[in-house]
Amino acid sequence: MSSRPIRFFHRGAVVEVDGVPPTRTVLDWLREEVRCVGTKEGCNEGDCGACTVVVGELAGAAQAGGPEVVGGLRLTTANACIQFLPALDGKALFTVEDLQDGAELHPVQRAMVECDGSQCGFCTPGFVMSLWATYQHHGARGTRPTRQELADELSGNLCRCTGYRPILDAGERMFDLPGATFDTAPARAALESLRSDETFRYAGTGAEFVAPKTLEAFAAERLAHPEARILAGSTDIGLWVNKMFRELPSLLFIGGVDALKAVEVHDGLLSIGAGASLEDAWRALVSRWPTLADVWLRFAGVPLRHAGTMGGNVANGSPIGDAPPVLMALAATLVLRRGERVRRIALDDFYTGYMQNKLKAGEFVQAIEVPLDDPAEVRAYKISKRFDCDISALCAGFVIGLDGGVVTTARFAFGGMAATVKRAAATEAAVFGQPWNEATVAAAQQALAVDFAPLTDMRASAAYRLQVAQNLLRRLWLETRADAPLALHETSVWSAMPHVLPTTTPMPVDSP
Repeated sequence: MSSRPIRFFHRGAVVEVDGVPPTRTVLDWLREEVRCVGTKEGCNEGDCGACTVVVGELAGAAQAGGPEVVGGLRLTTANACIQFLPALDGKALFTVEDLQDGAELHPVQRAMVECDGSQCGFCTPGFVMSLWATYQHHGARGTRPTRQELADELSGNLCRCTGYRPILDAGERMFDLPGATFDTAPARAALESLRSDETFRYAGTGAEFVAPKTLEAFAAERLAHPEARILAGSTDIGLWVNKMFRELPSLLFIGGVDALKAVEVHDGLLSIGAGASLEDAWRALVSRWPTLADVWLRFAGVPLRHAGTMGGNVANGSPIGDAPPVLMALAATLVLRRGERVRRIALDDFYTGYMQNKLKAGEFVQAIEVPLDDPAEVRAYKISKRFDCDISALCAGFVIGLDGGVVTTARFAFGGMAATVKRAAATEAAVFGQPWNEATVAAAQQALAVDFAPLTDMRASAAYRLQVAQNLLRRLWLETRADAPLALHETSVWSAMPHVLPTTTPMPVDSP
């Protein structure tokens, strides 16, 4: 199949883009090609949120009642600086230029003015777009966010001068102003006209972007072109281009395969498709294990969680990825596919070294399966310099099962402590079959030094990492001991910042 232009809905019409590299970012196209310069470039690595835009997609049947669906469109925030333009094919792009109606400011913009939410103004468009998405989501549901929920929605937006108090004031104020309607019909009609089940191929400046629409087509492309780089949310690969200036001649996009975005329950397993967003994946995990909510809310910022995938987080194998320690503790299994052949491997057997794994040429992660029948206690802790939108110094996932005060299940996994995320085998052995008491915890703390010899880097020293990991074992005990276990808010330094659990969609019942 020959190359065709990139087609998407923008500023009230379908636009076609051709002749640009497949790694041309949405931000560069907006600013340099169509002069929509309201979207700003800040960090150029998806961290500051100055470039925040909103992407609209036709909501599938499984998403129809989801929290991001407005008038048949799923609206999610994204960092334009790391999103490649071909990934917009068949979607809608909304920027700050779309908000103002003639001379009339949108309530989001008006509230920012009235509450003095902008000073230098550089970060303001990004905040406005995040608040606009929040305004649409809650407006569609007839709800109003709490102040803490607003803070969570803005976790991917950084401000250097105004501070967050007046911006949060604006987030509350925008719901008090006269409402503004958002007619999704033109975008929906345009996206319906662009809908296609054919594999999308785009070639430009000697590179190729391929986006299959079915699982079978994706598997065939992967087998035929094992050298191609699989692209999902571009939250890692975007930085390879922007910061490392790497050439990526062949991209295989997983984001067009709806079957790989499914999150469902079957045969006692929670199955998370490799293309499911981090937000959808974490929402499903937290609906089963509410104790994971803190790690969910602190996994990057909202735009990155909308774009990135849990499958990508696992497959890329970063030793400081936050999902693998949690999934490893939950005894997750990976479903791997190569052509028509499917095999399964335990996640704790998947990594072979730093950023290395057991994937064969032409093979890819199809899904993550998590057993749901384990009654053990589940905990996860993230340690980082910032509370929101920061890379972990270390992250730990714990599953502890007790019978009569004796440990019958122990799965402890750590990220940031070694070249790969891995289970703490000696530590688990130190507690298994032992009474879950302070003496056992002390023995486990000593065993951690056998399991790990952490490195010192810009995020933490080796001594700090080991001590904090030992402290987290004690926290686990304090929260799960049989005698007067402490509530989560009693062991968390963030108890002064209570979170309201975001809207979660209950996991579906077992399906064949």
